[in-house]
Amino acid sequence: QVQLVESGGGLVQPGGSLRLSCAASGFPFSNYAMSWYRQAPGKERELVATITHDGGWTNYADSVKGRFTISRDNAKNTVDLQMNSLKPEDTAVYYCYVRAYGRPNWGQGTQVTVSS
Repeated sequence: QVQLVESGGGLVQPGGSLRLSCAASGFPFSNYAMSWYRQAPGKERELVATITHDGGWTNYADSVKGRFTISRDNAKNTVDLQMNSLKPEDTAVYYCYVRAYGRPNWGQGTQVTVSS
């Protein structure tokens, strides 16, 4: 079955950086676009970034453009999210996502807290 396991979350001060990683298994990773979503307390889950199957195209939410970078390693079946210049409003649970085998698949999420 599809498995997505996120890691790399934590507590960071405003202006700091974190790198999230998602390890994927159970599907042909290099055939699928991958995304990161986030959900802040009391808010709906929102799309943060997407990368195509070959890494040739990426897209970002306006709120993170210029600060976050999504990347993937098809040899290792991983997709990363480099987050720089973090702001308190980036505080959320971050989820790895793939639509595979005709249905949405989510990881368990990793908490990112930006606070002084």
